[in-house]
Amino acid sequence: MRNLQNSGRLRPVDLAREHGLSAQAVRNYEADGILPGAERTPHGYRTYTPWHAQALRAFLALLPGHGHHTAASIMQAIHRDDTEAALRLIDESHAQLLDDRHTLQAVEAALRDLDPVPQERGDTFVGPLARRLGIRPATLRKWERAGLVRPRRDPQTGYRVYSAADVRDALLVHQLRRGGYLLAQIAPLIARIRSAGGVAPLESTLRDWHARLSARSRAMLTGAAALDAYLDYRPAPTRTKAE
Repeated sequence: MRNLQNSGRLRPVDLAREHGLSAQAVRNYEADGILPGAERTPHGYRTYTPWHAQALRAFLALLPGHGHHTAASIMQAIHRDDTEAALRLIDESHAQLLDDRHTLQAVEAALRDLDPVPQERGDTFVGPLARRLGIRPATLRKWERAGLVRPRRDPQTGYRVYSAADVRDALLVHQLRRGGYLLAQIAPLIARIRSAGGVAPLESTLRDWHARLSARSRAMLTGAAALDAYLDYRPAPTRTKAE
């Protein structure tokens, strides 16, 4: 059999095999605009080229750092000849990564201040605490049902009253949620912090968080290199006569 890669005409399975994908996945990527449109043979079969293979490499390289939605949007923008939109999406991902690093720093700062707090000081109610965190009161009630915060009830009004320790726990939960942790993952950490009275139970979590951010940052570099190679490889955008 002739070497399809050398011929410049590739089938869906030829693109798929390099990455362990199915041929249908390649066809789906084309239908979604992640790959350029393919030409068809007289019998209706798709024929791809090394250009399509390079596009697939770029998309798959973007996935680990940016996620499927953003990586797909980047490739779709490029295939609309809107490279500026694609670059803006990349900038937004980097900004989100920087924000996540700031979130991690805030969590570490909060953990450094986890000294016992007098129960009688710093009381607040659900509304002011929700506004301070920028969340809805319903979210605080959900955290309470999950055991993440434990406000007491005012015996006369029945209102929830959050002590300074409750506020501290709510701030920590809020930061961990922003870091991508699920309530089910946060609950045992909060319980261990309460019982241990220190930050040691979270040390492994923080190391994992740092590692995930670093891996994401490196993945963005890899994706950027692959995308840059694709932009150099792809044909120049077509222009109309009016342009």
